[in-house]
Amino acid sequence: MIGEGGYGQFGVLSRQDLERYCYLDDEDRRLIAARRRDCNRLGFAVQVVTVRNVGMFLTDPLDVPPELIEYLAEQLEIEDPSCVKRYTERDKTRLEHAWEIQREYGIRPFSDVSAELAAWIADQAWMTGDGPKAIFAGAVDWLRSRNALLPGITTLEALVAEGRTAADARLWVQVTDQVGQSSVVALVRLLELPADSKTRVSELERLRKSTFRTSWKGVIKALNRLADVEAIGMGRVDLSMVPPRRLTGLATYGLSAKASALRRLEPRTQRIAVLAATSKAMTARAVDDVLEVFDLLMTTQLLAKAERQSKDEKLRRYPRVSRNAGKLAAAVKVLLEMVEVDQDIGLGVVVDLIEQTVTCSELRHAVEAIDELVPAGDSELDGQRLTELAGKLSTVRPFLPGLMARVRFGATPDGALVLAAMTTLAELLTVRAYGKLPAHLLDARLVDHDLITGAWRRLVYAADRPEATVDKAAYAMCVLEQFHRHLKHRSIFAVDSQRWRDPRAHLLAGAVWESARDAGMNALNLPADPTSVLAEHAAQVDTAYRELAARLGEDSAASIDAEGRLHVASLAATPEPASLIDLRRRMEAMLPEVDLPELVMEVMSWHPEFIEAFTHVSGERARVADLGLSVAAVLCGHAMNVGFKPVTTPGASALTRDRLLHVDQCYIRAETLAAANAVLVDAQAGIDLAQAWGGGLVASIDGMRFVVPVRTHHARPNPKYFGRRSGITWLNMLNDQSAGLAARVVSGTPRDSLNMIDVVFSQRGGPTPEVIITDTGSYSDIVFGLLHLLGFQYRPKLANLPDQRLWRVDTRADYGPLNTTARGVINLDKIATHWDDMCRVAVSINTGEVSAHEVTRMISRDGRPTALGEAIAGYGRIFKTLHVLRLADDEPYRHEGKRQSNLTEGRHDLARSVYHGKKGEMHQAYYEGMEDQLSALGLILNCVVLWNTVYLNQALGALREQGYPVLDADVERLSAFIRSHLGLDGHYSFVLPELGGRVRPLRDRDAPGEE
Repeated sequence: MIGEGGYGQFGVLSRQDLERYCYLDDEDRRLIAARRRDCNRLGFAVQVVTVRNVGMFLTDPLDVPPELIEYLAEQLEIEDPSCVKRYTERDKTRLEHAWEIQREYGIRPFSDVSAELAAWIADQAWMTGDGPKAIFAGAVDWLRSRNALLPGITTLEALVAEGRTAADARLWVQVTDQVGQSSVVALVRLLELPADSKTRVSELERLRKSTFRTSWKGVIKALNRLADVEAIGMGRVDLSMVPPRRLTGLATYGLSAKASALRRLEPRTQRIAVLAATSKAMTARAVDDVLEVFDLLMTTQLLAKAERQSKDEKLRRYPRVSRNAGKLAAAVKVLLEMVEVDQDIGLGVVVDLIEQTVTCSELRHAVEAIDELVPAGDSELDGQRLTELAGKLSTVRPFLPGLMARVRFGATPDGALVLAAMTTLAELLTVRAYGKLPAHLLDARLVDHDLITGAWRRLVYAADRPEATVDKAAYAMCVLEQFHRHLKHRSIFAVDSQRWRDPRAHLLAGAVWESARDAGMNALNLPADPTSVLAEHAAQVDTAYRELAARLGEDSAASIDAEGRLHVASLAATPEPASLIDLRRRMEAMLPEVDLPELVMEVMSWHPEFIEAFTHVSGERARVADLGLSVAAVLCGHAMNVGFKPVTTPGASALTRDRLLHVDQCYIRAETLAAANAVLVDAQAGIDLAQAWGGGLVASIDGMRFVVPVRTHHARPNPKYFGRRSGITWLNMLNDQSAGLAARVVSGTPRDSLNMIDVVFSQRGGPTPEVIITDTGSYSDIVFGLLHLLGFQYRPKLANLPDQRLWRVDTRADYGPLNTTARGVINLDKIATHWDDMCRVAVSINTGEVSAHEVTRMISRDGRPTALGEAIAGYGRIFKTLHVLRLADDEPYRHEGKRQSNLTEGRHDLARSVYHGKKGEMHQAYYEGMEDQLSALGLILNCVVLWNTVYLNQALGALREQGYPVLDADVERLSAFIRSHLGLDGHYSFVLPELGGRVRPLRDRDAPGEE
């Protein structure tokens, strides 16, 4: 709707809006000319333009902006626009004109389409479960697209409400009808409080809680929880006829609401439907928790610990190895010297000479010691690591049978043998011994010998074992290690899981892919035949090599060392001119001092749609007064990591602890935080100063680390960042206008490349970036390939640039001094062979069918990519090579990446200042709690950035009006992350002062400061 007006209204109309939307064409003028009087001609024109742009005839046709009437009068050459006031003197004239306009322009009355619209609303409500606001907006678009009149707002609201009510009732009945009576009884019992329980906690609340103990007892506890959830009986219930989004909506409410609130749900079908969907979701979560604890146990308690112990054992053995190796070395030295002197020298003479240095008995002892300490044919470090790992059977034996019995696993052909061996192993571990064999041995006929490779062979086939047996502990840990590796790469997967599922099953395939292929590839600008585009990329690589080779040796930042490696001189810091320093000082002195809560409330007052984004988890309208005040307090409590105590105010109903807990539980969640953030991003993009910083099409992604001192399997250890404790990484994306676009919490400090693309696709609001800048941790050839398939330009910083391998397409091309540098060869035929599958992966990611994280794990296995992964990596090497060559040859290109990295560092510094409570540590144990708290931090950071940008923009205008010379180059280097004026400590007030206008008055920069 032009002018951003409300329903059935014009907003403020600019001249551009008038010229674009309110111009009268020849057909309009023909109909208007049939009126004799100027007032009727102008009134008729107003009604034509109104129904065309607003979608309805107004009760008072003259209730439009004056500038519209003036513009129409100008077109009709009516000198006195005020004559239109006489148009409404005769009410029938208005109605007759409206009927004529409907007839001439083919506008359908609402009554003709109301039944069809009601069916559309019912379908939308059934399929999506969207709230009334979204469906209302969709209904308006539906009517406008069919050239139908809009009804009164109450009529349309009632129609939407009826459609949603009918869809909800249909949902509840369909779900309830699929649930058997025994399951209904079990679901109802979830809400009951056990009489003998001291804690008075319902079964639902108990089952919703994860286990965070990283030990075999923790795995067993997680398996018991899974068994309890499955005992409800919902695993056998088929709910495939219900749209997944509707089930997700029901489960979201059931997983977050209190049991007391669920007990009050009416009608009963709603209560049963919510509990059924919640039980389904809890099953997937319980499986996820089992595998998360298992993965954490394997990674930190078994594999990493075995690695450490093997290194300790190496250090312990070193003196003995060194002493005996020295004796052997002395003997061999004598032997070599004698051979060099006389090749025909007798063996007895050599032995006598060696005896003078080392006796034969000492040599025999040294050889025996070396054989014992460093077994032949075995990598010392890996062999010792596996020896330590084989001694951990007692750690995993208690839960392995239950793991394989309780969790439904599937496997691809690559993992099928390992899964079969693991299933058999679980059965073998359930009995103490077979026949007369000792407990530490297994019958060799019961094991899969093909899986026993490498250093494991020495341990499994121990020298002192009886014939036709293998060592049980070594074989069990050999299979378990492979099982864990295949599980990480999803060649073994959990059928009922969300995080450990099979990503291949969610890629577009078969008829679904065929129907989506053309539209999906067109959206990403991917050709069906890659021949021409690959030839074009090959030509670009060739040209880039030749251009750089031609400029080497001149005044260039690039150089080639003696080994043929490419070096690029470091960027020199751009000095800050005196004008920038003075401008920054003046503007910071002009910014009003403000406490963070007041800042948030002020931003909310500028953009009412910000608070409208916070809808109740049930999908209903807000049912509390002063919701914005409570939301601001909750957001500040989370963002500053101080909890709710400092932001509560006794006597203020919106700021009591109970109210804040209710709002936190029912209104603060991922989708509402993302919707509110989109409002801030869009607002930031509309400010002149932000536009001077950039166009919003360049973004950077980097991680911020948080120590997690509480027990949780969502945090991982890394001594470099977290010391003796564990932690998480907050990956966040920032555009060149200083607005945070999206973020994601990941466990520990994994390579950002596994999650970075998912951050890009979680953005809501603002233009989608075209350029993505990251640090080296996010880089991989596969990420290069995926991002360029998805339509993004990728520019990672490469800290070890001289060691980067560059690639060429033409093996016969002569690039002079770059020939050694371009030592890799890109196989275009391999890319072309896998092109269809590469496009299928890209379209699946782009449509949200599968996450990039899952795809990256699927096609890359510990540095050994699959054939498809190798093809995607080969495609990425084209763009990696172009990127490196441009880094070496284009200084502004390097400066752009550096500038964006500096922005990210500035945002993280501001984040550390805001997130100051509890020593800046994360105390949430659940992943959703971590996501919500750090999303609240990101939202508050964007509030600060928007507030700063608005006031900096005001200060710039004031300085220009005063004649102060403001240079555009200085404006581009101003920062939105300043915080000297920001109050963060103490008890926080949420009372917004009377501002008397839109913004606060600027401070006098020359006024003396407070001591």
